[in-house]
Amino acid sequence: MPEQSFETAMSRLEEIVDTLEEGKLSLEESLQLFKQGCDTIAVCDKKLRQAQLVVEELKASLAEKDDDDE
Repeated sequence: MPEQSFETAMSRLEEIVDTLEEGKLSLEESLQLFKQGCDTIAVCDKKLRQAQLVVEELKASLAEKDDDDE
């Protein structure tokens, strides 16, 4: 299964939260959905960490370029 995009994962997480907040699920269903939410949070966290690394690499590259120009 291909990895979800950040936006898809966030959208799914919002759906999970909305469903849990309705309070209409059984305890077992709620726990299962909560686990799905935790897994989805992990996907979002991974995507955000990857994006942060890219930003840091770009900033470092720009800083090196500025040093070379001086």
